[in-house]
Amino acid sequence: MSKEEINSKNSKKEQKESTESKEVKKHSQAKANEKKKSEPLESKLQHNLTQLQKEKDDLEDKYLRSQAEMQNMQNRYNNERAQLIKYESQSLAKDVLPAMDNLERALATKVDDEASKQLKKGVQMTLDSLVKAMKDHGISEITAEGVKFDPNLHQAVQTVEAENEDQKDHVVRVLQKGYLYKDRTLRPAMVVVAQ
Repeated sequence: MSKEEINSKNSKKEQKESTESKEVKKHSQAKANEKKKSEPLESKLQHNLTQLQKEKDDLEDKYLRSQAEMQNMQNRYNNERAQLIKYESQSLAKDVLPAMDNLERALATKVDDEASKQLKKGVQMTLDSLVKAMKDHGISEITAEGVKFDPNLHQAVQTVEAENEDQKDHVVRVLQKGYLYKDRTLRPAMVVVAQ
């Protein structure tokens, strides 16, 4: 082989290596470019994923809060309704109490003739019917005379000197009866208290 042929062969070989080297470099550069492009894409996707997760968590929290608020509203409504049903007759009972007071005052008057006695008997029957109806609906008289004064059940209108130590802070006289409606004070008893 001649020198020229060797040079030509070497030259072709170098060209081939150069071409292969260029292709390898191109390929490496393409991979590097692809990697550079994919890194921001991965970063962007990761950021979007994080943001979507945060939005999902916020929406889930709002949903749970809304559910809890709806449940609270339902419970409040049920409690209010139960209270209304439980105490529905309260205003009627308050309106009837003055009539009962008047019937009791009528019974307290002294009568002499037979017609007045019959009338008094009719008033007593009417009062008894009212008292029974009130009891049937959960309205009861507050025990007052001789018991310790309770500001939740009694209204002190007057005070008097106590005759002894046991009588102090106790009711000595009832001026107007008081009534309870189930577990509420419908009307406190007006009383005189010993001090």
